[in-house]
Amino acid sequence: MRPAVLVDPYSGAKDYSPAFRARGVRTLALLSTPKPLPSFLAGWFPDEFDEVWTFDGDLPALVERLRARDPLCVMPGNESAIELSEALNEALLPHLANTPGGTAARRDKWHMAQALRKAGLPTIRQLCSDDPDEVADWLLATGLHGSRLVLKPPKSGGTDDVHVFERGQDWRPVFERMAATTNRFGFVNRSVLVQEFAAGTEYVVDTYSVAGKHGVADVLEYTKGASGQRLGVYLRTRALPPDHPRVPPLLDYAYRVLDAVGIRNGGGHAEIMFTADGPRLMEVAARIGGTPLQALARYASGECQIDRAVRHVLDGEFTPNYRLLQHASVVLLCSPRAGVLRNGELMDEMRSLPTVQAATLPYRTGDTVPATADLFTQLGYLILADPDEAAVETDHARIRTLERQLVIDRTETPDG
Repeated sequence: MRPAVLVDPYSGAKDYSPAFRARGVRTLALLSTPKPLPSFLAGWFPDEFDEVWTFDGDLPALVERLRARDPLCVMPGNESAIELSEALNEALLPHLANTPGGTAARRDKWHMAQALRKAGLPTIRQLCSDDPDEVADWLLATGLHGSRLVLKPPKSGGTDDVHVFERGQDWRPVFERMAATTNRFGFVNRSVLVQEFAAGTEYVVDTYSVAGKHGVADVLEYTKGASGQRLGVYLRTRALPPDHPRVPPLLDYAYRVLDAVGIRNGGGHAEIMFTADGPRLMEVAARIGGTPLQALARYASGECQIDRAVRHVLDGEFTPNYRLLQHASVVLLCSPRAGVLRNGELMDEMRSLPTVQAATLPYRTGDTVPATADLFTQLGYLILADPDEAAVETDHARIRTLERQLVIDRTETPDG
């Protein structure tokens, strides 16, 4: 039986497996690293798959081993999976591949910005460098010296190590640390991406493409906050109806982004800031949206990118648009400090609210919790959905009230 190969199917991407299995297809989980990535161990469920392989770095040998299995598809489940997935698709399944030779523009934020410039698409001003003096010269030359700046790794995700610097703040110490750090996806940050701060509302456009035709699976609105200099603390993700006024310009821009970076088949996840000057790309990836966006899409519209992938691979189907069946949001919980949670029962009250459809709330009373700085250090999340938008908003407000009442005692140091 021809398997579906799922590369790094951590967390929400594990749902590829039941979707394919429901159609009688065996699933093979392929880890791009010899061991699961430490940051994703909590979201690694090997029993969800019929087989589990690991990649040891020998690509030709892996290609031949998989060729003998004649896979139906190779799907990336995570940011870390993109490069290996694309290499395997080019070698084994060129009819399901993206534009050959363009993987860097679909994985590295600096290369994708260059691809957009080449295609004539507007972008924010940015530079990728390992030299702080080069950055300082660039800031002077562009007139950005003394402006708000954002620093981030060029090949990471989940707002990992994203920092904002206010006017006049010294960015060099963080730059120098980041340029020698291994990020959460196992890559060494040999350089740092420095960007002008883009003000506006951030949106997600999740797509699924077939032979160069792009279809939209969902459009989402982010609400984010900050924790000190750490930018990108997720607060809420809300599904937008297709007739929302922002949707048409976002789709027009997103589809041109997909063409620019060469996404022709499979999932696409574009994060776009709608600024006063129009849409500007934050990043795009040749993969599906991460946890819990697939579940959110199913509650909102009845299907998600995973469902489209299965229909594409098995039935050759292409779906151009989406519909909104319910108002739906993901509400993410944050902690202002690291410490011990004293009243975790409030999370049980959150879970019991009428519009809550699903929840991942791993912490209980007495557990030590992290200070929230990115997607990896959230306290958990709840998915709200209901045909009545007012009901969703009422429960969202109640969750925020309960969140403010959480008692988290600071963790004591060895010195007391």
